[in-house]
Amino acid sequence: MDKSYIIGKAIIFIENNLYNSIVVSEVSDAVSYSYYHFHRYFQAVMGETVGSYIRSRRLTQAALELITTDKNIMDIAVSLRFESHEAFTRAFKTRYKMTPKQYRMNGVNVLIGNKKAYIEEDFRYLGNITLVPEIVSISQICVIGMRFETTVMDNKSVVIWEQFNKKLMNLDAVYSNSCRYEIFEVGDSCSLNAFNDESYCSVFIGIEVPDGFANPSGMQRKILCSGKYARFTHTGTVATLPQTYRYIWGTWFPKSNFEISGYDDFECYTERFLGADNEDSQIDIYFPII
Repeated sequence: MDKSYIIGKAIIFIENNLYNSIVVSEVSDAVSYSYYHFHRYFQAVMGETVGSYIRSRRLTQAALELITTDKNIMDIAVSLRFESHEAFTRAFKTRYKMTPKQYRMNGVNVLIGNKKAYIEEDFRYLGNITLVPEIVSISQICVIGMRFETTVMDNKSVVIWEQFNKKLMNLDAVYSNSCRYEIFEVGDSCSLNAFNDESYCSVFIGIEVPDGFANPSGMQRKILCSGKYARFTHTGTVATLPQTYRYIWGTWFPKSNFEISGYDDFECYTERFLGADNEDSQIDIYFPII
């Protein structure tokens, strides 16, 4: 049986029983798979145990209800199977860095720590989700390119890249073959307690050049700061990138011992990027950490 089908069927079972008592053996039984092998499969594909996934989804659902309903906080906690108000508050604060009450007052359903429900078309991409980042130190990088504003929900990157690539036709071929970067610039809308699907952020796209390279007409200069970064690698089409970011924001960061530093995060496109629609393409994703 295909691994993605097994995980997908398990996730549907979990979603249908999010407000009910669930033990891992019931999930493995629902997909007609042995507990031992299912548990290993799930952790390998999703990057966390079944129990951790269930708890994460319940916290995400609780966060959504805090924003979209007037339900009492204790009622939300009990309905989602948390043993007590204290246990719920402790788990919620660990994941979202604020109490349920503060989250409701903040009024923003943030992306960091948010594990949304998978839908059926996501299942065929599950094999690309589990990412173990490499912790690297990079030196300062000089980039020339273009800046624009976009949101997570309505990402304009593809259109802007098309415009930028046309400009590169007049650039020295030596530099037009350099690494390309898509840089998400730090701003108030990108903070942990504000970043969401509709947040506007400033994005800079461009290519790496030597420090002394003169700016071509119509292009700007950007410096990527040196420092420590968690480097993830996305394998697949550009259209499946949100699946990888969902893992990084929703699973890896909340479980890691790192915090996001005050630098920009960015994507790096090297010779391993074979095209936007090529399933073997690889994109390196860098998050600054402390």
